[in-house]
Amino acid sequence: MDKILILKGNIIFTRTADRFEVYQDSYIVSVDGKVEGIYKVLPEKYINCTVDDYGGRLIIPGFVDLHLHAAQFLQCGIGMTKQLLEWLNDYTFNLEKEFQNVEFAKEVYTKFADKLVANGTLRACIFASSSTKGTEVLFEILKEKGIGAYIGKVNMDRNAPDFMIETTEESIKGTEYLIEKYKDEKLVKPIITPRFAPTSTDELLEKLGELAKKYVLPVQSHLSENIDEINWVRELYPDSNHYSDVYNKHLLFGQTPTVMAHAIYLEKDEIELVKRNSVTLVHCPDSNINVRSGIMPLRKYLNIGLSIGLGSDIAGGHKIALNEAIVRTIQLSKLLSMDQPEYEPLSVSESFYLGTKGGGTFFGKTGSFEEGYFFDALVIEDNSIIADRYGLEDRLERFLYVGDDRNICARYVEGNKLK
Repeated sequence: MDKILILKGNIIFTRTADRFEVYQDSYIVSVDGKVEGIYKVLPEKYINCTVDDYGGRLIIPGFVDLHLHAAQFLQCGIGMTKQLLEWLNDYTFNLEKEFQNVEFAKEVYTKFADKLVANGTLRACIFASSSTKGTEVLFEILKEKGIGAYIGKVNMDRNAPDFMIETTEESIKGTEYLIEKYKDEKLVKPIITPRFAPTSTDELLEKLGELAKKYVLPVQSHLSENIDEINWVRELYPDSNHYSDVYNKHLLFGQTPTVMAHAIYLEKDEIELVKRNSVTLVHCPDSNINVRSGIMPLRKYLNIGLSIGLGSDIAGGHKIALNEAIVRTIQLSKLLSMDQPEYEPLSVSESFYLGTKGGGTFFGKTGSFEEGYFFDALVIEDNSIIADRYGLEDRLERFLYVGDDRNICARYVEGNKLK
């Protein structure tokens, strides 16, 4: 028998980036976890079905975070005056080593998962740590939470403290163990995760590319975040044409679905390769500001037609709530346009699209309420004085700018209501 879920409220989402789709006081019907339709008047075949009536509240797609580090959760808001490589060495590696302790991993990852769900992130691409056992803990916790995620054991076999790196063989063995254990999961699945090119030998990247091909798994990593990092990659990989070429040579750049975070300083040839290989880029505005990396030329990339989503990038980013990233994306686009008037600032609908359907595309049909899309949704409640005074788009904008987890009164993933 079909599983039918019907919600009533003010429905708002973005089918395309240029405008909101708004359905006031309407019904949205989910059948077996997928959107069947949106109706002003409920069709007769659903008349006897139970309706979850949310009154004047907003019903929006769940947020999709395409780049964040679960093992850095405790570090949010710490070391924010450092630059990237300095920040990693002074803070991050010392914290990530602790996830070899399973009890520590359980405690921190539970808090991380609770915070993620509370703030409405229902799909995420997540870096764990280099610990196989610790990463296994994260898989189990997110499975229990009921959200969708790609989780990657972080692979690194050089250029990091001895207590963090593994041999190439150890790194691959742990990765393949997790792949075999979780590859058939419905919602929480493995993703190939070299930390970034500087902490990877050619041999490691080659073997990771082989795993991606063998199991047809997606890939995530970092790309062109920082000028010092880019120069370092040139030194380490003198035979590669550019940073992107390092991954591409090892079948880690679009040969299977790929997300690359940051991509601030791409050369012309790299941009063409990103587009040709259908690589998804992740804009992480907060971390780009915090660790002084720079600002992604987002409007330029969108005009070219690149696929882009948003990432909180905790703990480079200091807030796990993706509405913060949506707002900061708009703000940074305004700053860039002041210096480069040819690049128009992003609208609210455009940035919201990136944080829902734009990133959701990496998971398939998610991030929208179009027919056939997975029903991932948030129900948003705001102050009655605000609701009486402003229209639906204004109310959504206000939630994005000043709202938090206290405004989210229900969360659904594939038609299932989360605890």
